[in-house]
Amino acid sequence: MAEPSPPLGNDVGSNVRAAAEKAKAASRVLRSSGRAAKDAALLHVAAALEKEASDPSGAVLSENAADLEAAREAGLDAAFIDRLALSAERLRALAKAMREIAAQDDPVGSVSHMNRRPSGILVGRVRVPLGVIAMVYEARPNVTLEAFALTLKSGNAVLLRGGKEAVRSNMALGAIARSALTAVGLPEDAAFILPPGAAGRDEIRELVSLSGLVDLAIPRGGEGLIKFVTENARVPVIQHYKGVCHMFVDEGADLDQAERLVENAKLSRVGVCNALECLLVHEREAVRFLPRLERLISEGLEVRGDAATCALIAAKPAVEADWGFEFLAKILAARVVPSFDAAVDHIARYGSCHTEAIVTSSYERGQRFLREVDASCVLINASTRFNDGGELGLGAEMGVSTSKIHAYGPMGLEHLTTSKWIVYGEGQTR
Repeated sequence: MAEPSPPLGNDVGSNVRAAAEKAKAASRVLRSSGRAAKDAALLHVAAALEKEASDPSGAVLSENAADLEAAREAGLDAAFIDRLALSAERLRALAKAMREIAAQDDPVGSVSHMNRRPSGILVGRVRVPLGVIAMVYEARPNVTLEAFALTLKSGNAVLLRGGKEAVRSNMALGAIARSALTAVGLPEDAAFILPPGAAGRDEIRELVSLSGLVDLAIPRGGEGLIKFVTENARVPVIQHYKGVCHMFVDEGADLDQAERLVENAKLSRVGVCNALECLLVHEREAVRFLPRLERLISEGLEVRGDAATCALIAAKPAVEADWGFEFLAKILAARVVPSFDAAVDHIARYGSCHTEAIVTSSYERGQRFLREVDASCVLINASTRFNDGGELGLGAEMGVSTSKIHAYGPMGLEHLTTSKWIVYGEGQTR
């Protein structure tokens, strides 16, 4: 197995810059690499992951076990541990994602909008890679290979700077990626792992300041990390911000369906950005619907509600800070609202432009919700957990962008490319 990334030096600035220079050189090779080599590398990774999944003593699961032990000793919470953990099942899911990305059309080189101008020139646009992507993320080791796969398939090099809590896992997964690149004749520095060092966020500050070497920075993690990258960057940044996801149970909704959706959205996996954080219930359904939450409360869910909610179920009184908060835990804010408009107003005030859902039997109000709610993904009668690159057909995702320029929602292959003008002439002059 190839080394994840070679050691570079002791100085923070020269260390990070040297890695970016290597990635930039690799990106020039990838720009003209065909689909066959890129897909072969992804299939190589998939096979390696499937082998690791069948071997509990293999490098990936062993290194992840060490990360998990350190995280538990540090007292990190259950949601964090869940995001950090790898398993045979999760490795096989990662392998499946690699194969799905390999099977997708390569966006690079696709030509569109060709037309003949009055001058006689033929004008169009062609999709091209961005260049070098700096991926800064926290305790999700699966991001290491998902980001690698998407950047590689879209012809980009990637600098992967994960959090210290997942350093062993990330290095093991990075070694698989670099080994795959070498096996198919692509430059291994197209995937460069930047392990967190003693300089901490000074390394990140240096990384996102490298204008001319880094073409795009994507921070994915907690609010503090996103803010730090955005405030210190000298390169373009796409924010993958917190997920304050709402679900509105509309007047006349199918309450059996609503109960299933709330349970899935909130409790199927509490530590992810598309988990439900706030439930809004129309006042005409509150008496019939809210008592259904008692079952979930008895199973460990904590509900923090407004006065109307607390009058109906065993909820704790909510405070202002509970609205618009990403709990990432078995905690759900709940509010009774007098109307559809009040629900939309609440979302506009407290939402994070991530994921919003309505449970309704009204086609008209469902369509209004789609039009009026500002979020990267808006759902009718479906769990918020579907706002995910794999579920939406991207194979995997760089994360869920809450920015609105260039990309909004789960970022897949096309979002890691741009387009340039191409012109065919026959000696025309202007």
